[in-house]
Amino acid sequence: MAHYKTLKAWQHAQRLAIECVKIARSFPEYEQNALADQLRRACYSVPLNIAEGNTRQGSREYRRFLDTARGSLAEVETIIEMARELEYMRPAEFGRLEALVTETGKTLYGLLRKISSAAVRTPLP
Repeated sequence: MAHYKTLKAWQHAQRLAIECVKIARSFPEYEQNALADQLRRACYSVPLNIAEGNTRQGSREYRRFLDTARGSLAEVETIIEMARELEYMRPAEFGRLEALVTETGKTLYGLLRKISSAAVRTPLP
């Protein structure tokens, strides 16, 4: 199995996390312990779960971690939508994050499908 750092899903998720953290710093002070903190935790969760799942034995466990990463990605997407509507970020920042979320989602879904299809082809002992 490939090292997690070589996975496109992890690379996109890592870039998304870095961008989200940078933008969260600019949220209003009263949101730093609320929405900004939630964004940081959700965006950290995506690459962390991809990496942790990659190190697990067996595709069932790996898929569970990838599902958790997908859930966290949906949380990130929802938070950046809220932040946009609350005008905590510029339209260009939102567009950049939205594109990263989309790309991360596509590659994460592709990885999940690959792991799932490999599990189907693996004969039982």
